[in-house]
Amino acid sequence: MNGPALAIALLLKSPDLVSACRSWLPSNRYTTVDLGLTAGVTDFQAALEQQREAVDAVVIEQSLLQPELRRGLLEAGLLFPAVVVGEVMGRVNYHPEEVHLPGDQLEQLGYNVDAAISRFLRHGQKDDRQGEGQALDVEGGVAVEGKAWRLTSRLQERLGYLGVFYKRDPSRFLSNLPPGEQQELMKSLERTYRDLLLSYFRDPLAANQALESFVNTAFFGDLPITRAVEIHMNLIDDFWKKLRLEGHKNDFLQDYRLALLDVMAHLCEMYRRSIPNEAQLDQSQQINQEVSS
Repeated sequence: MNGPALAIALLLKSPDLVSACRSWLPSNRYTTVDLGLTAGVTDFQAALEQQREAVDAVVIEQSLLQPELRRGLLEAGLLFPAVVVGEVMGRVNYHPEEVHLPGDQLEQLGYNVDAAISRFLRHGQKDDRQGEGQALDVEGGVAVEGKAWRLTSRLQERLGYLGVFYKRDPSRFLSNLPPGEQQELMKSLERTYRDLLLSYFRDPLAANQALESFVNTAFFGDLPITRAVEIHMNLIDDFWKKLRLEGHKNDFLQDYRLALLDVMAHLCEMYRRSIPNEAQLDQSQQINQEVSS
């Protein structure tokens, strides 16, 4: 990636989790900001407040986001692109533009950080169209005024108007990774897709979060469509064999083709959005000229 590395605050209690996250955030693209949580810091909000101008995005442990803390962050305007690490349960833990990633799928962390920033930038662009005085409505009745603090403006200045959404890093494409990393990433994607299938009909909200995680990695990692289909078919085949051995019916598994169609539809939408229109290109050039002057 050209330009400065993205500064990612790791809001994690476990040293092992901090180490794992750092290992999956390439140093040429990201720098991590230590807020001291693993060293005993307990005032999460104050620690983040001190670094608010230095942080571009956050990786947050789900268990930290209790209602009181979440309300305090929102009321203080401490909104950042966020990856929430923890169980996929289909609910908003921080703000509506967050993305979710289970702790056993951290191999996809960098790709989901990029997706979180892209979502945050798109929301900021939507706010700009609605008007500068508009508020962000979030779950729980908290409203954050757009004028209070606009991280989106700073991100646009650092990344350009088009942001990371239109600047995928080819060095992190699946085909360009070392064989060992390719294998680890594919296994991680299989776990994500399995989560998607298991919750697809039972818990649609959780399934949607798993689907978003899978599609984020597939897009930013340039996963071939054939590999996505292969993951689906292999998992369905495993389910079919297990149900047959246990003496259960398995004809309903064909209904899970809907999950694959959903994945394809979401991927197509991401690729569609990745083609900037002329107005966006003109604004990107204007911002980049202002930054360089």
